[in-house]
Amino acid sequence: MSSLSSDIDKTVRLLLPLLQQHGCSLAVAESCTGGLIADLFTDIPGASAVFTAGIIAYAAEAKVQLLGLDPAQIAVHGVVSDLTARAMAQQMRLRAGTDYAIATTGNLGPSSLEGKPCGLVYVAACSAKTLCSRELRCSGNRRANKQESALAALTLLKELLDGELPDA
Repeated sequence: MSSLSSDIDKTVRLLLPLLQQHGCSLAVAESCTGGLIADLFTDIPGASAVFTAGIIAYAAEAKVQLLGLDPAQIAVHGVVSDLTARAMAQQMRLRAGTDYAIATTGNLGPSSLEGKPCGLVYVAACSAKTLCSRELRCSGNRRANKQESALAALTLLKELLDGELPDA
């Protein structure tokens, strides 16, 4: 197992009991990670106690239809944007009725998308009180970039759960 895979597995295994201790539920909206985060959670027995739902909204149309994102905002900011990641997380939490949600969107390559470079990724996490996001500049191959993006989203959620992020 690579170091990155090990870090991801360790983080998911920390998050599951942390969510259980808080009596909280989680949903995920994934684009560039293609369901990797949902797969990571559902690989662990007992995940159904906290993991509620996941949507892979890969295309812009899916982000609009499945998550209710504003097509005008996507037209202006693009699918690879901080605004889109934040909207995905918020809409996923509301639609799934969960306490927390995380989202990923980005360009894993091999070419630019919307004039944005390969490896540009945005991750977001939210609760009812807090919405936070991060920009990543991944430089690995497609698989490594997916894993790095998943780990960043999971880490952001852990920081949110640990109270390390300010309320929005």
